[in-house]
Formats: sequence, C-alpha cells, structure tokens
Amino acid sequence: YAEGSGWIAGTLFLKDTIMTDAQTNEYPAKGYATHAPDQPLAPFAFNRRGLRHDDVLIEISHCGICHSDLHTARNDWGGSKYPVLPGHEIVGHVRAVGEDVTEFAEGDRVAVGCMVDACLECDHCQQGLEQYCLHGMTGTYNGKDRRDGSTTLGGYSDKIVVRQEFVLRIPDGMDMGAAAPLLCAGITTYSPLRQWKVGPGSKVAVVGLGGLGHMGVKLAAAMGADVTVLTRTEDKMADAKALGAKDILLSTDREAMKAAANSFDMILNTIPVPHPVAHYMPLLKVDCAQVLVGVIGMLPEMHSGHLIGRRILTGSGIGGIAETQEMLDFCAEKNILPEIEMIAMQDVNNAYDRMEQSDVRYRFVIDME
Repeated sequence: YAEGSGWIAGTLFLKDTIMTDAQTNEYPAKGYATHAPDQPLAPFAFNRRGLRHDDVLIEISHCGICHSDLHTARNDWGGSKYPVLPGHEIVGHVRAVGEDVTEFAEGDRVAVGCMVDACLECDHCQQGLEQYCLHGMTGTYNGKDRRDGSTTLGGYSDKIVVRQEFVLRIPDGMDMGAAAPLLCAGITTYSPLRQWKVGPGSKVAVVGLGGLGHMGVKLAAAMGADVTVLTRTEDKMADAKALGAKDILLSTDREAMKAAANSFDMILNTIPVPHPVAHYMPLLKVDCAQVLVGVIGMLPEMHSGHLIGRRILTGSGIGGIAETQEMLDFCAEKNILPEIEMIAMQDVNNAYDRMEQSDVRYRFVIDME
C-alpha cells in the first residue's frame, strides 16, 4: 500500500466512497435508517463487512421503495430489529470481489433482490427455490447473517456486500433506475404467472392496480394472456389499457361479476391489505387459482363452498435466483419496465406518506446520487 495511491488490497478508491479500514477491512457506508417504529428514516453511518472469499461489493446507484420497506420500518408485522435500514430492490455496479468470485468483475451492472443468502443445500434450494429454503432464507434487510449473526441492512445506502450466488445481472441496454422495482414487484408477479403456466390463450384477472398490479398486467400481457383488471372504480380504465389490459371488471357491479363467473384461468390478487378474497373465487374456472401476492395478515373467514368447485386459493412470494434472472432477461427482451417516479434519498419519508395514500404511479425509486 502506497499512501495516496488509491489502492488497498486491490480495492479502488472511488470519490472516497469505497475506502476500507486497513485494520478491520470493513467498508464505511452511509444510508437512511430508523431506530424505532414511530421515528422517520434519517441519515445513518455504519460499516459494511469486509469481503469474504465469495462476496461482491456493489456501489448502489438506485433502490426501489416497496410497501414491505414501510411495514418493516414501522414494525407493522412485528419482529423488526432496529436500526432498520430498508431496501431490497437494488441496482448498481461491482466495485470489488472476493478471491473466489469468478462470475463478476469490477464495473459489471448488477442487482440484488429480497434475499442475500440461503443454505443452498436443502431440497428447496437444490430446486432453485432459495426463497423457500427449509432452513430459512436471509432477507436483504432485517434478516440474520448466516455466518456472523449480524442483522442485515438493506439498499437505502451507498454500497452493499452480498454473497455472489445472490447477485444478479442487469441485461445490457436496460435502464438501471427503472429496473430497480423488478427485483421485488417484478419477480413477485412474474413467479406465479410462470408457476400457473400463463401464456397465449390464458385469461388472467389482476386485482389491484398499484406497484405489483401494474407489473402483473404488463407481464401477463407480454406472455400472451388476455388480461382484465378488477377494480372498484372506472377511473382505472385508461391506465389499465395503457399497461396492456384488454378490459376492466368492476368488482362493485354484481351483475357484471355474475356474468364473468367461471371465466378466468388465474386471478393475480395484488391488494396489500386484508379483504374478502372469497368475492373473486366464483370468477375462476375449475382447477384454476387465485394467487395472493399482496396481503400479509389475517383474512376474513371464507365458506368452503368457494373451494369445492375445485377452485384454488393460494399465495406466492418472490422467485428463486435463477427465476429472477429469467425475469430480468424476459423484461429486457420484451422491453418491459415499471412505471416509476424518481426521488432523492432525503425525500423518502414523504414518499412513504404518499405511498400509504396510493399517491404514486406506480413505484418510487431512490436515486442514490
């Protein structure tokens, strides 16, 4: 190490943002975090771990904002470990790699989604279902590091260190900022559409037209499906059709709902709050499913008669790593990107308030510059 040379153990200084401590080998980082459920997010200085042999250091350029970020920051689901530094829709560039990393190099355009580790040995991991790891996947934030036990901190920050198996590639030509929400909203809707074999000739209903719903419409339409948006009001008609839907169905119109019975191969339900999901079950054909991807919490009771017609009510989380890469490549091929509103990091608390009021079309992305 020559003082002032800009190099320490092969790590390049970039505008003083990626320096390591010669003693601890950690990376000083800055981000936005909250220390209690009733406190706003605020500037937070901390250290990222030094590179393990299989790690990738990423300089974050953009990070999407997800409803899960808000729920975790405010401990809506319980179990939040403070300080909470959210963010699991991360894109950026590789700035350094561990000694055993062979898949990535400095300068690569990369992404990180909702998980940063899993056992990679159980039956689920071996099937590419790391999100359902039998020993528990490690969340990008508010998770427990499998090796040192520390709490993971997310993408509302200038850098992150991630195990190479959980780093994804951003396809050439894809806009980095707009791509960020694909790492959660994109894969959360893509995975069930693939699982239920949506394709040409499929009739798909998307319930809710928010951050998840608008991606569900775009993806299902790109797969060749005939897409209908279920909504309570007609004012979503123009947006729905612009996104690729062929029609809307008013869930408040009893006669229209009755006429649509037994007509859909799949219902993708993206509503993020508890609601009567039984209302939509009669719309399904035999052996077809309503898949919940938005709500986490208790639901109203449902009569079993809604299922006896061999209609399925199920849920889905994110996809595995291979499926997430497949989704990114599919979106690049079909030129599919989320509709976003770019904000500065210091505007995140206002974005949270607006998100609660559904005042965004359709996803916030933080520009880390």
